[in-house]
Amino acid sequence: MSHQIRRLPDAELEVMQALWACEAPAARTDIEAHLSPSHPMAITTLLTLLTRLSEKDFLTIEKQGRRSVYTPCVTREDYLASQSRTFFEKLCGGDVSAFANALCGSGLTQKELAQLRELLERDEL
Repeated sequence: MSHQIRRLPDAELEVMQALWACEAPAARTDIEAHLSPSHPMAITTLLTLLTRLSEKDFLTIEKQGRRSVYTPCVTREDYLASQSRTFFEKLCGGDVSAFANALCGSGLTQKELAQLRELLERDEL
């Protein structure tokens, strides 16, 4: 990934997580269905957040008849990679051992750490 993707505020990230979980293009009701179990929000709030995300080039809004559909412009993987790189550089100072200690201290289980070790050993990361 060649360019830095800006960090999203929590509410906007929740909307993007819901959009990424949908098949694109997604209607507002599809996004709402993914949000409602854990992050219910008023329709007006959701529409405002979708507009903001469009202005930030995270998604496109296209009219289909009387409704709008939303398509992500940034993949979940690209966003995660960019934010991980920022964390590594800004908070860990680019120090791999500080990054590894942060991961170990993050509450990852032994099983999750073993999976990470396995991925690194198989060169799948």
